Amino acid sequence: MTQNALNQLKRLTTIVADSSDLTAIEKFRPLDATTNPSLITAAAEQADSKPLLTEAFDQAKAEGYQQDELIERTIDILTVKFGVEILKLIDGRVSTEVDASLSYDTDATIAKAKELLALYKEYGIDQKRILIKIASTWEGIQAAKQLEAEGIHTNLTLLFGLHQAHACADANVTLISPFVGRILDWYKKAENVMYYPIEKDPGVLSVKKIYQFYKQHAVKTEIMGASFRSIDQVLALAGCDLLTVSPNLLAELEQDEREVTAQLSSDTIEAQGELEPITKEKFKQQLEHDLMAFQLLQSGIDGFIKAREQLSQLLRQSFGIDAEIKA
Repeated sequence: MTQNALNQLKRLTTIVADSSDLTAIEKFRPLDATTNPSLITAAAEQADSKPLLTEAFDQAKAEGYQQDELIERTIDILTVKFGVEILKLIDGRVSTEVDASLSYDTDATIAKAKELLALYKEYGIDQKRILIKIASTWEGIQAAKQLEAEGIHTNLTLLFGLHQAHACADANVTLISPFVGRILDWYKKAENVMYYPIEKDPGVLSVKKIYQFYKQHAVKTEIMGASFRSIDQVLALAGCDLLTVSPNLLAELEQDEREVTAQLSSDTIEAQGELEPITKEKFKQQLEHDLMAFQLLQSGIDGFIKAREQLSQLLRQSFGIDAEIKA
């Protein structure tokens, strides 16, 4: 095995493909893979995905769904079908996201998670290979807490602040996905700065802070850095539990020959005892006072809702269903 940056990184960190592109996943063969509504929509637009769209639509129709419910059910089935295809190519887990419009509804999130798992079960997939992906709102984290208590593993996404990471630790979630690139984007715009040296990159520093916090308090929740803009950001977090990386950056890492060393390690972090739980009131207060986290959480949810709407429109056009305005 050649000593490119990707191969070196794989010895320090579990690499996850941030993609629903089956060709890319087959090429890079990551252990795990993550998906989101934007990635599913992009994958669904590819010509070779047409059979999956047709199968999902036919299944929803056979189950008796009509009009808007038919499309929503088709999206859920299609999302799971992409997950099933991805699992054929990897040895680990795939993250499958709950409809982002449910992000502030704990009960609805739990119900949708169980619907998705029931679909996976229909296709013969063990739920141990599925991470249910939920936005890191207070309500989403409470949904994850209940799901985890029932043995259902979760991935809390759109995570931008330590208060979110703290609540996820309290909920015993399996994995969190702190976003690196979106934090950098926000600070570049807010502070009108074109460039941050990697040692001052606010997205990288945010993940390092969460890593330090978790290891100090022996939190078992895994940390998976996400949303990267460059391979420099990826390599700056070498040693993190997991890193989910897009195919284009994986390709860059494969071509890079620099020496890769661990930037994160729990060996040098001193334990500080058990973690005091964060209350709902304190969580809400800290979120409201963290303008970056507050704005990015909501814009991320809005973006995923929009991507799902785009997929809905694509399906309507593909199968000749008249668009109807939901009541």
